[in-house]
Amino acid sequence: MYWYVIRPLPKTSGEITAPISAKGTIQRDALGIPHIEAATWQDAIFLQGYATAQDRLWQMDALRRYAAGELAELAGPEAVPLDQKARLLRIPAIAQANVQRLTAQDREIMVQYARGVNHFIDTHRGNYSVEFSIPGHSYDPRPWTLTDSMLVGLLMFRDLTDSLAADTARGALLQQGADPAKFGVLFPAGGVGGVSPGSNAWAVSGAHTASGKPMLANDPHLRYTVPGTWHLVQLKAPGLDVSGAALPGVPCVITGHNENIAWGVTNLETDVLDVYSEKINLTNGHYEFQGKVAQAQLDQQLIVVSGAKSVPMNLWVTHHGPIFTENGKSFSIRWSAAEGFGFPFFKLDQAKNWNEFRSALSTFWGPGQNFVYADREGNIGYQATGAVPIRKNFDGNVPLDGTSGKFEWDGYIPFEQLPSVFNPPSGMIATANQNPFPKDYPYRIDGNFADSYRVRQIRALLSAKPKLTVDDMLATQKDVYSSYEFFLAQQAVASYGKLAHPAKIELLQPAVKVLRGWNGQMEALQAAPAITDLLSKQLQVALLQILLPNKKQYPEVFPRPQIVEALLRQRPHGWVPNDDWDAWLISVLSEALNQGRAQMGGVVADWHLGHLLHWRFDHPVMKKLPPVNWFFDSIYSRKAGPFEMSGSSTSVKQTTPVLGPSERMVVDLGDLDHSVQNLVLGESGSVSSSHFQDQWLAYYYGKSFPMQFSHVEAKDILTVKPQ
Repeated sequence: MYWYVIRPLPKTSGEITAPISAKGTIQRDALGIPHIEAATWQDAIFLQGYATAQDRLWQMDALRRYAAGELAELAGPEAVPLDQKARLLRIPAIAQANVQRLTAQDREIMVQYARGVNHFIDTHRGNYSVEFSIPGHSYDPRPWTLTDSMLVGLLMFRDLTDSLAADTARGALLQQGADPAKFGVLFPAGGVGGVSPGSNAWAVSGAHTASGKPMLANDPHLRYTVPGTWHLVQLKAPGLDVSGAALPGVPCVITGHNENIAWGVTNLETDVLDVYSEKINLTNGHYEFQGKVAQAQLDQQLIVVSGAKSVPMNLWVTHHGPIFTENGKSFSIRWSAAEGFGFPFFKLDQAKNWNEFRSALSTFWGPGQNFVYADREGNIGYQATGAVPIRKNFDGNVPLDGTSGKFEWDGYIPFEQLPSVFNPPSGMIATANQNPFPKDYPYRIDGNFADSYRVRQIRALLSAKPKLTVDDMLATQKDVYSSYEFFLAQQAVASYGKLAHPAKIELLQPAVKVLRGWNGQMEALQAAPAITDLLSKQLQVALLQILLPNKKQYPEVFPRPQIVEALLRQRPHGWVPNDDWDAWLISVLSEALNQGRAQMGGVVADWHLGHLLHWRFDHPVMKKLPPVNWFFDSIYSRKAGPFEMSGSSTSVKQTTPVLGPSERMVVDLGDLDHSVQNLVLGESGSVSSSHFQDQWLAYYYGKSFPMQFSHVEAKDILTVKPQ
């Protein structure tokens, strides 16, 4: 156990040598967060690569394999579908093309980071973390390359912009005979989203804070993973002093602050992927476009599978993109990620003011983000970023005709025309993935924009107190009030009261009683939010049943809450039996309650949301070795879960069974050392580290840790001398 588990823990104190220009240090605080100080920025990036590999090398290797479609090489046949999806989007080819697009300085940044990672790999052969030593799956990681950093970045690009399944599902609804008018109501273009990875970010001017200086908060909502998405770090060198969250495998700080400015991000949610129906001969690659025959290019690939035969995968690639088939029909994919690249983060980490901040972001290709800004001079701002396709006279929310040439992108919206705000009169900027484009915007905009519930609640909470503090910001981040779920509860109670002879369903009366006394807080241990959660999901299904009344199974796409609320408020004719919306709503509630009984028993008052909404932290490797997993859980008093969670898809603390806040940060520009930040689990990805899960309880209860910057309380100091 010692040899495979304890011995490989990284050396975090003492002295080592490395190929850097002058002495540097990696100081780690009580949470194991590295604070790197170096003589040059090149050395700082090198040491970032080294320190990240110390904490997260196995995760980095898994991420690059996941993005490249090379998981089956280690995991076997069960990973082939994941590899096929990565290969379908041609992520490896895009990553290689992006390396060629690097500027000289950006290439140097990537090179230094890869050198740091590889120095760790080269000096620790036979001494890697336990994840590399699993019987039957042990291996040594190959050297890190510039392409690998691109792969990790593209994986985030895919997670935040992949609308392939949603586009094809909506298209399938129409193909199966959905009424076009009702379809347009349930899935309007320009706001077709449901729940997806998103975020909250806001900034308030000094007029709203106790310190008299701006404050900025950010909590990106992403799928929770083990290890977590982010790695916290501080980089300090001449001309560079920045702290915040980085992506394991990618150099620089992605969100955080330096000596002068702070910034946070949320997903812009614009639609940057279109699906086209194609007429193509899959034997020879001939396809039709504008009445002529064009030739697709053949991309031949081979997926290596551990313990089984390799799986060939041949892709035809048209001018739109790669071809896939579904139900005997051929479709192509055009994705903005394949058409450009820009790496703004080093210049962003160095920016001193609003102009330098915007200049850095002007090259950012994607995934498109809402950047929120604040500085020590008292300014706040907002900037939309990323390559947003120009679509003239069409939307991209369903598969398009790829043969006519009538649905082609006309370039991308210039950066200078993307939404931007500087020092608004309100002294407040908030983004929660809502549509930031004004109604009179000169370009047609389509996207997966979030409903306004979260951003409205953020603004209400920030306006409720005249002088805000860091604690107020944290309280806002963990707020679980849902005006949508509260609306559903009120509607159900009102409809039940209007029915002269409500159905005699055993659970209906006690459920209405519970809803009648509820305040809209989506707390894990309450019964009412469990009822509204079930009702919300059943309403979405019931509306699809109206759209396709003769179907028993439906494509996995659902109308978003704001659409459901609008229908319940307007109650249009021709949607529900006898136009009796009250009876229809109670029948839907009854079905939801029956599902609740199956999951939680027959006493409604004993139900609680946490039965339906919970997280579990099973390590993807260690769960396959129960004795070893048990050892770590015992030594460190860990619990994998399930952990009952509060929140909902429409509360500020956006929480679902698969996603939630991936980190929390609050920056106080009045005193940067009063800023706070924390991860979901911990800084280390190694189960044998005490920093694997030491931040979880603070995260769970909505607390945080000091974001040490000017004054670092070092618990370990690793001195790195030049070789």
